Amino acid sequence: MSQGSFSITINLRTRRLTLYKRQQVHGSYPVAIGKPNTPSPIGTWSIVNKILMDGRKVYGTRWMGLSKPRYGIHGTNNPNSIGKSVSLGCIRMYNHDVEQVFSLVSIGTPVEIFSTSTKDFINTPILNPSSKTYVVRQGDSLWAIAIKTGIPLPKLIDANPQIDPNLLYPGQIIYLQ
Repeated sequence: MSQGSFSITINLRTRRLTLYKRQQVHGSYPVAIGKPNTPSPIGTWSIVNKILMDGRKVYGTRWMGLSKPRYGIHGTNNPNSIGKSVSLGCIRMYNHDVEQVFSLVSIGTPVEIFSTSTKDFINTPILNPSSKTYVVRQGDSLWAIAIKTGIPLPKLIDANPQIDPNLLYPGQIIYLQ
């Protein structure tokens, strides 16, 4: 993979990290963000280092340091923190998610951290003007989503290569194309 083919955005309001490959969504993941008194840094940064971790500390199994000193994107040994505003400013991910992102991005990958309203995020087409999305709710399965939307299960699986069909979580974005 050539450097520059991936980029990352982190929406603090929706608490989502989106991984782009050549400006198209490659994956979308729930994250934990900084507490109000130690907020995550808004701005455009880049990944400056990548470190494998043993998973026993708060940083989980992977660390990707940002060009903003002392801040990074990392896993967590506390998966219940995901979706909450609890960190000292870093972006926390489920270990299985950060491992996937870590394996794809390189040093120099741009990371934009911003804040917009949840309504704007959910109603904005993500892949192209005609794309549609579904936000996973508690108890959803890919089969149930296929039935709700009338889209055949194999088509949903093909449209979402970034997800494990057996591991859906609330807030996850499913593409309906």
